[in-house]
Amino acid sequence: MGLDIRWPIGIMFTLIGVLLVAFGLVHGAASMRLNMNINLIWGTVLLVFGVAMLLGAARGGRKNGEGK
Repeated sequence: MGLDIRWPIGIMFTLIGVLLVAFGLVHGAASMRLNMNINLIWGTVLLVFGVAMLLGAARGGRKNGEGK
């Protein structure tokens, strides 16, 4: 039909995840709470979710014949 909602969701979560992972790696000691780097952990979670959304959108487009 038109735009698959997974594309903008995937792009948004992937970008935020990349930013949080980079911030967690650069400022690791400053973002430590209870001996865990919260920014690195949640950045990885958001990055994995965003990539999963992007992969789902790409596979969904090919399945319907729109990705050709």
